[in-house]
Amino acid sequence: MVSLTADLNAHADGGRVAPLRPDRNLALELVRATEAAAIRAVPFIGRGDKEAADGAAVDAMRAFLTTVSFDGTIVIGEGEKDHAPMLFNGERVGNGSGPQCDVAVDPIDGTSLTAAGRNNALSVIAVSDRGTMLDASSVFYMDKLVTGPAGVGVVDIRLPIGENIRRLAKSLGKPVDEIVVSVLHRPRHEQLIAEIREAGAGTRLMSDGDVAGGINAARHNARTDMCVGVGGSPEGIVTACAIKALGGHIQGRLWPRDDDEKQRGIDAGLKLDGHVYEADDLVHGSNTIFVATGVTNGELVAGVRREGGYVYTESVVLRGASGTLRRISSEHLTSKWLRPA
Repeated sequence: MVSLTADLNAHADGGRVAPLRPDRNLALELVRATEAAAIRAVPFIGRGDKEAADGAAVDAMRAFLTTVSFDGTIVIGEGEKDHAPMLFNGERVGNGSGPQCDVAVDPIDGTSLTAAGRNNALSVIAVSDRGTMLDASSVFYMDKLVTGPAGVGVVDIRLPIGENIRRLAKSLGKPVDEIVVSVLHRPRHEQLIAEIREAGAGTRLMSDGDVAGGINAARHNARTDMCVGVGGSPEGIVTACAIKALGGHIQGRLWPRDDDEKQRGIDAGLKLDGHVYEADDLVHGSNTIFVATGVTNGELVAGVRREGGYVYTESVVLRGASGTLRRISSEHLTSKWLRPA
C-alpha cells in the first residue's frame, strides 16, 4: 500500500508505482553517472590536456545517464564558455520514465586541476523538480557568496567583504583572524583578496573548482568559512542545489563579460545590473539532489584510485528534502569496468 504522500507524488506505470519527484533512489542512480565520468577521466590526470579529460568524462556521463529512470532536461551545462566538449543545454537525459527533472551537469568541475594533477577536481550532477532551476546559460559567469548556516540572515553580497567577514565571525563566535575565505585565484580578484586580508581574515586561493570551494565553506566544521568571487554560473546553480541540503547561505549576481553577453542575458529574461539572486531564485524549493564523485583527492571527497584488480571511488550525495549528506565508497572490478559494452 502506498502512503497518501507517495500516492500524490507518484504514478502507476505497468502496475509499478514510480515517483514524479526526485527521490533517494534517483540520487543513488545518479552516482553511477558521476562515478563513470570520474573513472574515465583518470587516464588524463596530470597529462596537460583538459579538453581530452573533459571529453572522456562527458561521454561516460552521457552514456550512463541514458540508463537512469528519470526524464531529465539539462538546464545548465558546462563547456560553452571555452568551447570544450559538453552535455548541451536542452539535451534530454534519462530513459524517459520516472520524475521530470531539471538537470545541471559538470562532468569535471576542475578540468585544469585534472590536467595538472592537482586536488579538488569533481564530477558533478544536480537535479531538481522540472521548472525550478534558473537557466543562466546565456551569461557564463556569476559573482557568488556562500557560507554555512551561520551566515543565513547575517551576510549579504551587497555589503563590503570586510563587513561580511566581521558579521560572520560574530555569528560563528570566533575572532576575525580565524576566518578563512576561499577565492578563485584570478587577476579579477586581486582587489577582493586584498580587502579580505585587510579585514584580518585569511584566504584560501583556489586555482579552479569553485563548486568544491562553495560546499566546503558551507559544511559543518569545514576548514573554510566563506567562499566568494566570480566563477561559472553553471557552478553557481550546482552549488545552490548542494547548499539546500546543508542549510547554508548562497547569493549570486550575474557577471556578463561584455555588452553582447549582457544583451543575451537581457533577451533571455535574466536580471542583471547587480540584481541579487537568492538561493530560491537559483533553485526553487528544497527538493534538490546533488551528487559528486572525486576525480582527484580533495577536502570533500577522495579521488579515484586503482589498486590491483579494483578501482575505488568516493562520492557524496546531498538531498535538500531531507537535509542529509551521505558518503558512498565503491569498489569496481577493473575487469568488468574495462570490458567492452
